[in-house]
Amino acid sequence: MPPKIKELIRSLEEAGFVNRGGKGSHRNFEHPQGCRITLSGQVGDDAKPYQVREARKKIEESKS
Repeated sequence: MPPKIKELIRSLEEAGFVNRGGKGSHRNFEHPQGCRITLSGQVGDDAKPYQVREARKKIEESKS
């Protein structure tokens, strides 16, 4: 079962990303090191596979 958007948001915030807001169902997150990611969808929706891959990739980039 794919994770929910809210689970991706929680993972990003735990990694140090800050929600910069967005328009509609889009949320822009930025890490102090400069990594950025945009997630779209309502918080209760299932995350798409590309969103999960991108979020994991950005979290790894922020660690280095």
